[in-house]
Amino acid sequence: MRSEVSAETELRPLSARSVVLSLLLGAQPPELPVRELVRLVEPFGIGGSTLRAALSRMTAAGDLRCADAVYGLSDRLLERRRRQDEALHPRTRAWTGDWEMAVITTTGRPAAERAELRSDLAALRLAELREGVWLRPATLLRPWPDRVSHLTHHFTTRPTTPPRELAATLWPLREWKATGTALLRHTDRSTTPAARFTAFAAVVRHLLSDPVLPPDLLPPGWPGEALRRAYADYREEFATRLAGERDTGIAPGAGRGREAEGARRAE
Repeated sequence: MRSEVSAETELRPLSARSVVLSLLLGAQPPELPVRELVRLVEPFGIGGSTLRAALSRMTAAGDLRCADAVYGLSDRLLERRRRQDEALHPRTRAWTGDWEMAVITTTGRPAAERAELRSDLAALRLAELREGVWLRPATLLRPWPDRVSHLTHHFTTRPTTPPRELAATLWPLREWKATGTALLRHTDRSTTPAARFTAFAAVVRHLLSDPVLPPDLLPPGWPGEALRRAYADYREEFATRLAGERDTGIAPGAGRGREAEGARRAE
């Protein structure tokens, strides 16, 4: 069964929640007074009332903590960000031809728990060959969560199917490459802070679905590493700009007019 990766290159609009989280993740320490958040989100077309409603919902949901009108990321969200950073920069080893295989051994679990396990296996960058059987080349160095290990048996195997053919069956590689290449072009064309913010949010989502396969199994011109380099450069750019704007009191993209309004929509 092929993993789902859309070939659409249209960027997903950002909600107030997405903008707030990205601003806090770019701040050191990851907290900002509400008055500063009001100023910082303005270039994205987000008004004060919309922001305050989003902050209230995020605090109630446990995404943020608030003390003396200063909002910061919760420990849970900081941990999720740490895991995401690890996923964006996976550690690998040379491929010997072996494949990892995980077989789901539990039955009769509720639909929500089954969906959570599928999400966990996909986050480990495995793909589903058939119901309950997941595999990938054995090249990634990462721990397996206990919640996955308790519900699966984990094997090392060597399929008889030619590796390139098997990889093409498991992942939509041509579509992923096309979308990644289009995103690279889009980030190059994006010049306003709001446009770049939106473009690189799409880059992150796309990189999280990169199967991180051995080069021999990938189509020529695979854009995975180029996307990672571009995103690393952008994170440095964003953190530097945010620090400077906090010092000067100028909001990101201020003075750019209505060009920044492209980021104002609900997810």
